[in-house]
Amino acid sequence: DVSSVGGISFTQASTSRENKEGLYDWKFFNALVSPDDDSPARMMDVLHDKKTMNRLLAVTKLINADLEKIASYLLTKVWRAKEIFDQEGVSDPGHAIPGHRMARLMSLFLCGDVSQVDEILPVIQRVVAGNGVDVVKVKELIRKHVSKYDDWAAEIDRAVKWAAMMLGPMTVPSPFVETEVPPLTEYLDSKRYAGIPTAKSLYDTLHDKPKLPLDPTFSNLVSRIAPHMTFRQVSYVLNSRPASHWQPFDLKRLRYVYATKKKVDEISESYGGLSFMPQSFFVSVFLGEATRSSLRAATASNDNTNNPETEVKVGNRSALDMLRRQRSPKFDSEGFILSPAGRVASMNDFGNYRSNQNLLDSASDVSDDLLGDSLLGPQDIAVLLQAGLTSAIKGSTVVQLNQRMLLDLMASQPASFAIGVLAELGADGPRQLANALMALCDLDQGSFKEAHCIDIHALLEMWLPGLKIPRRDDYLAGGRWARQSFYDAIYGVAISILDLSETYIGLKLRIQQVRHHNERDPLPVPMELVSDLNDQPTSQLMSTIKEAVTKISVADDLAQTAFDDLRSSGRSTKDSDLCATACQAYKEAFAACAQVISIDKLAFQSDWFKAFFRRNYDALMVKSIYDNIVDDVDQVRVWMEALRRGSMGNTQSQPDPFFICPEEQKEQDLIDGIIDALFFDKKELEYIKNDPLVRMLIGNDPGHYNFTIITAMGVITEGKQGTELHTAIERLEKERGVATIRADTGTARSIDYNANKIEEAVNIAVELKRPYGLVGYSQGCANEMNFEAMMISGTPDQQKVITGDYGLVCRQLLFSAANGSMHGPATEAKVHQLITMIEEFLKYQQGYFSRAFISSTIDVMNSGLDSSAFQKFLGGTKSFLPYASRTFWREAQHLPHIPTCVIRGVLEAHTTPESLDMLSNTLTKQSGSALHDSQVHVYDAVGHPVYFKNRNGRILKSTDMGGAVQRTHHWSPLCEEVEYVRTDRDVEHGVFDCAKDRHIFPFCDVNARFGIIKYADVEN
Repeated sequence: DVSSVGGISFTQASTSRENKEGLYDWKFFNALVSPDDDSPARMMDVLHDKKTMNRLLAVTKLINADLEKIASYLLTKVWRAKEIFDQEGVSDPGHAIPGHRMARLMSLFLCGDVSQVDEILPVIQRVVAGNGVDVVKVKELIRKHVSKYDDWAAEIDRAVKWAAMMLGPMTVPSPFVETEVPPLTEYLDSKRYAGIPTAKSLYDTLHDKPKLPLDPTFSNLVSRIAPHMTFRQVSYVLNSRPASHWQPFDLKRLRYVYATKKKVDEISESYGGLSFMPQSFFVSVFLGEATRSSLRAATASNDNTNNPETEVKVGNRSALDMLRRQRSPKFDSEGFILSPAGRVASMNDFGNYRSNQNLLDSASDVSDDLLGDSLLGPQDIAVLLQAGLTSAIKGSTVVQLNQRMLLDLMASQPASFAIGVLAELGADGPRQLANALMALCDLDQGSFKEAHCIDIHALLEMWLPGLKIPRRDDYLAGGRWARQSFYDAIYGVAISILDLSETYIGLKLRIQQVRHHNERDPLPVPMELVSDLNDQPTSQLMSTIKEAVTKISVADDLAQTAFDDLRSSGRSTKDSDLCATACQAYKEAFAACAQVISIDKLAFQSDWFKAFFRRNYDALMVKSIYDNIVDDVDQVRVWMEALRRGSMGNTQSQPDPFFICPEEQKEQDLIDGIIDALFFDKKELEYIKNDPLVRMLIGNDPGHYNFTIITAMGVITEGKQGTELHTAIERLEKERGVATIRADTGTARSIDYNANKIEEAVNIAVELKRPYGLVGYSQGCANEMNFEAMMISGTPDQQKVITGDYGLVCRQLLFSAANGSMHGPATEAKVHQLITMIEEFLKYQQGYFSRAFISSTIDVMNSGLDSSAFQKFLGGTKSFLPYASRTFWREAQHLPHIPTCVIRGVLEAHTTPESLDMLSNTLTKQSGSALHDSQVHVYDAVGHPVYFKNRNGRILKSTDMGGAVQRTHHWSPLCEEVEYVRTDRDVEHGVFDCAKDRHIFPFCDVNARFGIIKYADVEN
């Protein structure tokens, strides 16, 4: 099958082997071309098929005997490893994770017996402890047991060093707090964008006087900025007014931009590698027309302007004349017509290029210099350019023609336009831009005559004043910069380009995002705290607040008396009249607080309300676990038993019937046991233990909630097919009628991609005509925060989805990675160092291999980097990095009336899954703090930005209701999803048996308790 954007996939078809099983059926070809979840297993089956591999080796020997020897040796070792796994019964990673098992397997692999287990085990334990690889010991083991060591000593030594670097801790700068990080549009001088409307003013003008045609000048302006809009914006603009309200030429341009953006939007998620080999042919269908139409549209726009009698004069020439002269054909010394890109690249110096740019700029206003006249915006061109750079058939004439047309289109625009395209290529960070620059500088131009080939380095340098684009040949052995790293040099250029792109990014944000407030606007606060004499709270509100505070105090006094009686009498809350009285008093306090919220939806930000809200959240957390123990839900009793032993310093699996037999324990003793075992922080633990509200075990009234949950899970997820928390979700729906919609977020995908998937899920929720809440887990928290910011700053219909009658009402963040993780910059530094080490190795090999072989090797590596999966992975990891986190929090906008609950955790020896030992210890070494859950630190896993302060950050901090730190790990919401890595130690400690209900039940109940989530009508 071939998709509309040139994607290939194989489906089952009738063949001569229709009812026969074999390795080389349609699934095999699909694994090569369009990999899916089953593809790795299929390729491993092929790799382990000795008959096939021996034939492949025979073919390889005909080509290169040395290469055949290497491949044969490696394949023999692969087959040997499989035999060992089969003999030892290793079918899942969990079988090999324990250190002693791993040492046994390695010993069998190295020497065929278990004699080296005692030598290997300390090496493994050192790595797991986060201390890195013992390089000397590993080399000794390899030298002792690998016969080919002396022949490949240098290569093996390098490989060991690479492994040591990747498996050891990496020191990176600690994040620091920036006190003021204003939005870029407020930081830049607004004069740069004179004449260019903001997104807010654009929508305001569209909605003003909806029965009258649009002003011709405004109609023309919208058509000009359309290429810089998002596809969603262009669609909204076209649908907001009837066709008769637009100028004919402007309407035609808008519709053309809409059509091209729709196609580019489809391609943006589907390009790269073998999977999209025919895509270049599909792209060429509309790219040539779009390129030519950009010039035709510009001419028509200038010749058929709404005020044709007006012409700007430059000397004795008009602006129109200058534009035409700029686009008139230019010839080289041999009489060939130079394309725009060739013309720019052939200029002798930047001053000449800039003088031509200034001459054109003088004939136009500021907006012309920034906008250009292309029908494809910088974002569109970047997508198409990237699709060509990552194509599996870069050498084809079609791909080369497509790339040339894109470069010509860029060169025909102002220099800032080209910088914008490069910035979009680096939208996921400087590493992706560096990869794109390397591919661009090595652009295949074999289909063109030599006179028509473009010097890409010169072209880029003309667009980038002051930057020198490094040439690969200068950094190879024998080059003038051979001792330096080419990748370091190109990476430094990528960073500089992103710095130069500030003006373009400001333009993009101005056009695409609605800003509802300025940074200096006063913060939204509860009405009781308003100091403005003209906006004082009503007497009704103040009296309701006073009543709520009084009722809370009365209920606390009654509950304290009841708690003292429970302690002395040993009765349960159900058998105590004092408890019944206290519970009724608390319910009256809840109702009073809900009444306050109904008058002032920001009231929960007040100190007294926030403190009571937090107390209820922690109390409901305890009650949720208590109910799970009493009702024997899942394996919660086993988990709590192990948690109790661990918190007491006893991890031995000795029989202890405390939680296993709850009916034999007193109610308050069970509560004490839950609190002591669950909560990590001693101060929080004592506060919760002494809170009479916790002791009353108050539940909400029976009934269904008028509420829907939208979930977005972690960086590794199956999206809407996922099973995270599925048992808790089923119980919540049965007990409270809460529907749950799983957003179809992707594994290691960018937060923008995942935000769009969350929007799709929210649109389904809105159709149910019920308010919704967001539940994010790990990176899913960043995805949901980005979704909210995207909707608030989006088109009016997007804003309505989040602020309307069936909009967002509350948030729950589970082990939030929205503030990033130290794993991010550490892994980034490791990857960068690994690339430079491999580059150094290839330079060393130049003395032994031909230049053609080295080039082929680089091409193979680039093919992997160019694959669709790798490109998407780069985008998916950026949210963990400081620069991406800073960019997001700088521009984000969030609603001030949405309370945020959080669950945070800290690992201890008895709560750490064995598969997370190394990750946890490495994070501790890299950050210097053990207060983390193996992925994020407890001080980062909060509901507001920690390191980047601005108005929006202060709003989120005021809405962050918090949650007590628990003894748990980052994989707490998972169970079946991590079954393949569960070890015997994990079973003994019950680390994956933790209570799942606590992740969502307390969140729903506390918001329902205060009227933020409403009860459903009986008839509904």
